[in-house]
Amino acid sequence: MAAADYYEILDPRFARLFNGNAQVEKLFTGCQWAEGPAWFAAGRYVVWSDIPNNRMLRYDETDGNVSVFRQPSGNSNGNSVDRQGRLITCEHSGRRVSRTEFDGSVTTIAAKWKGKRLNSPNDAVVKSDGSIWFTDPSYGIDTDYEGDRAESEIGACHVYRVDPGTGEVEAVITDMVRPNGLAFSLDESKLYVVDTGRTHGAQNPAHMRVFDVGKGGKKVSGEKVFADCTAGLFDGFRLDEDGRIWTSAADGIHCYDPDGTLIGKVKVPEVTANCVFGGNKLNCLYIAGTTSLYMVRLMVNGAKTY
Repeated sequence: MAAADYYEILDPRFARLFNGNAQVEKLFTGCQWAEGPAWFAAGRYVVWSDIPNNRMLRYDETDGNVSVFRQPSGNSNGNSVDRQGRLITCEHSGRRVSRTEFDGSVTTIAAKWKGKRLNSPNDAVVKSDGSIWFTDPSYGIDTDYEGDRAESEIGACHVYRVDPGTGEVEAVITDMVRPNGLAFSLDESKLYVVDTGRTHGAQNPAHMRVFDVGKGGKKVSGEKVFADCTAGLFDGFRLDEDGRIWTSAADGIHCYDPDGTLIGKVKVPEVTANCVFGGNKLNCLYIAGTTSLYMVRLMVNGAKTY
């Protein structure tokens, strides 16, 4: 197969980011909705979620073996790794953000805001100060498919920050329809957040917004639309070492330059939900695509902050 079967160049800047001989490899299939891959460098493995099957899977890069990491998983969705190397997980039916400790025990990081249960945490990112920022749309309580159907106690979908010292949960963005994937810029001066509100009405957004992070690192302001999705919906995304955004979409992974230009695509034969950079040199992009886990080796390295 030719490079054109795997990559689409929309701007000359994309051409140097991939090797035309590098194929998009299917590593595993059999999921119902694959999501939230997280890379563990020490063990050289990827953990990701299979939401409807209420399990987390583990791909071992050293031998290609796939095993069940945790089941039940609280209908886990997004996963991340904190600065100490611990797993941070957003649970739909658990309606919480949890942390897996080094001894295997699981600690609740956030489950309520102002005394009310969260909807269904979706994706999380850990800032360099140890604070955990996460999105809380309603996908896990809308139906029984991704969690347990229930009414929202909060009545809205927000982006939250968990203080690393006090554990206080604070709403930092309250005007999004369905906040989804999120990540900080390399210098943490900006916060990117996807709004997949289009799932709840054609009049709602299907875009990524960017916010300025305040000097104290606890507040955001100055929002603007960074990019509108040109194929389906954005979902989860990660940044490379040069600040480019690699985000999921209906036809694969879209690559955006920091100036907001869509410069190219990695084509995947299934709707993609999330991705993460992994491998010894962080040049392997692992992709969660509906029923499968994919991987492609790139000519660029992922940011070391994730």
